[in-house]
Amino acid sequence: MQVTLDLPESVAKRLPKEPALIASIFERGLRGMWSETAGAGREVIEFLASGPGPAAILKFKPSQALAARSSTLLEKNSAGKLEPEEAAELDELAQLDSFVSILKAEARKRLPEAA
Repeated sequence: MQVTLDLPESVAKRLPKEPALIASIFERGLRGMWSETAGAGREVIEFLASGPGPAAILKFKPSQALAARSSTLLEKNSAGKLEPEEAAELDELAQLDSFVSILKAEARKRLPEAA
C-alpha cells in the first residue's frame, strides 16, 4: 500500500531514504510502548507495584525467559536477521534497560552509607 503524508521539513529530513526502514519506524510507533511479546514492561511494573526498597531495586533482574529472549534478539540483530517487529521489541528492551539503570542509580543514592 502506498501512503502519502505531509510532514514538517524538520521531520522529513530525519527519515531514512530506504522504504523498509520507514516502514519499520511506523511499525515501532504503532506497537506502542512495551509490547505484549516483550513482557519486560510488565515485569518491571509488577516489581515496582510491590513497593520495593532501594536494596531490592538494586537486586532486581529480569526473569530467565526475558534474559533468554533478549539474548536471542541481540544475536539476530548482530547477524542482521531481525524482523521489523523484533527490532521494535529490541528497542523496547533497550529503553526499559535504560530506565532500570537510572532507577538503580537513584536507589543507590538512597542506601545508607557503609560504616
